Amino acid sequence: MDKKAVDYSLYLVTDRELLGNKDLAATVEEAIKGGTTLVQIREKNISTLDFFELALAVKQITGKYKVPFIINDRIDIALAVDADGVHIGQKDMPLTVARKLLGPTKIIGVSASTLEEAVKAQDEGADYLGVGAVFPTRTKSDADHVSLAGFRSIKEGVSVPVVAIGGILKDNIKHVMEAGADGAAVVSAIIASADPYEAACNLRHIIKK
Repeated sequence: MDKKAVDYSLYLVTDRELLGNKDLAATVEEAIKGGTTLVQIREKNISTLDFFELALAVKQITGKYKVPFIINDRIDIALAVDADGVHIGQKDMPLTVARKLLGPTKIIGVSASTLEEAVKAQDEGADYLGVGAVFPTRTKSDADHVSLAGFRSIKEGVSVPVVAIGGILKDNIKHVMEAGADGAAVVSAIIASADPYEAACNLRHIIKK
């Protein structure tokens, strides 16, 4: 995969607790058909075997549509299923160690909530940054808040792509794009939707505008 060609614009992060009675792989497929450009699978309360099997199922979908597939935090799972990369937080494995394990061709994204964290991640070789939470979010209770002005200053202080995350919905996604985001990471806006295809279409339409 050409890392420089990755489209971060509509970045889907999964959360099975928001699915209701929908199937995760089928939901991801509908979201991709609707315009999702990258998928990150995030699982905190799951066995390694279940995570591995879930990741394999989702990777089949992302591979079919040639959409980059990222694993949150779990480098072992990313290696096991040959994912396109990982996303790590400030309290996860150090980026330099992750890079040694994954090699130069894999995508590594890093969460940042300050300019200092963002510059450090860029200097250590992050391919992109996830910055937030830009709005209040229920899916990550420990997320630091980053104002839109703070987001803009981080975006202006680095040269790698910057994805906004945290509480992004159809009603507010235009604000993060106007703040200079290279993409918007959404969870409930698609995962909790009764129609993930339509939800992704609507978000993609706003991003393109």
